[in-house]
Amino acid sequence: MILVFSGTPRFAVPTLEKLVAAGHSVPLVVTQPDRPRGRGMELAFSPVKDVALRLGIDVLQPTAIKSNTEFREGLAAIAPDAIIVVGYGRIIPQWMIHLPRFGNLNLHASLLPKYRGAAPVQWAIANGEPVTGVTTMRIDAGLDTGDILLQREIAITDDDTSEILAPKLASIGADLMLETLQGLDNQSIQPIPQDDSQATLAPILTKEDGRMDFSLSAPELFNRLRGFQPWPGAFTIFSGKTLQVRRAKPASPPFELKPGEIAVDAGGLFVGANANTALQLEEVQLEGKRRMTAAEFINGYRPKTGDRLGQ
Repeated sequence: MILVFSGTPRFAVPTLEKLVAAGHSVPLVVTQPDRPRGRGMELAFSPVKDVALRLGIDVLQPTAIKSNTEFREGLAAIAPDAIIVVGYGRIIPQWMIHLPRFGNLNLHASLLPKYRGAAPVQWAIANGEPVTGVTTMRIDAGLDTGDILLQREIAITDDDTSEILAPKLASIGADLMLETLQGLDNQSIQPIPQDDSQATLAPILTKEDGRMDFSLSAPELFNRLRGFQPWPGAFTIFSGKTLQVRRAKPASPPFELKPGEIAVDAGGLFVGANANTALQLEEVQLEGKRRMTAAEFINGYRPKTGDRLGQ
């Protein structure tokens, strides 16, 4: 097929690479404008742009697409069979939706209609889901509301963080997109409307999502810590300063703790949570300091049993 690829993040890269490797013609990649990054705030390419240039594909980075006549005419001249959209980061206008014969095909990192929105991988882990997956769908005017084409399921393990799970989903999703194009071409796929009554949302993350709420149970806090990597992570307050919790796990403390209360013993550093549960803090980082093990933190900052986090 003749395809236009619209995408920006690293999650989209495997799909672009596999489309090209499978022999599809991809004359154009559309991605977000270069953004300033790092301490020097120098302009940096998106991961998709990096790969497109390596593959010798033309790249467009329009600042707006809805009323962009030049962009619209350029896509019409290509006459793509489908426009593949993976994490592009812009709302697709109606004229673009109707342009290709197979429509705009999106790869979404959840089992729609669950976790519609910008952060499906993070929220699936944070909410303690045992499974998640990827969905190919035909984009419509709504937010992740289009007809489902194909889906693949994958288990979420206790070791998965969003940084570990996202690449797995990206790889599975790339293969699923190839299968979707083949199924559309041979008419073996029957699009399935989403059941809106089963929909859940995965809104864009904010810094406040990372604040540890000790009225939650330890397993719930552990899931949020894993899901919200690398940002906003998990943080609380110790002696008036922000304390980032880098690694932790549910554990049995040496004695009963109130939510937010610390226990220090030879076995480590514990903090109480709801429902008589506790987290063992394994690696932390105090505001303005380096990352350190719990033992280093205990030796350096002398937290005492009975101290409280979060205030």
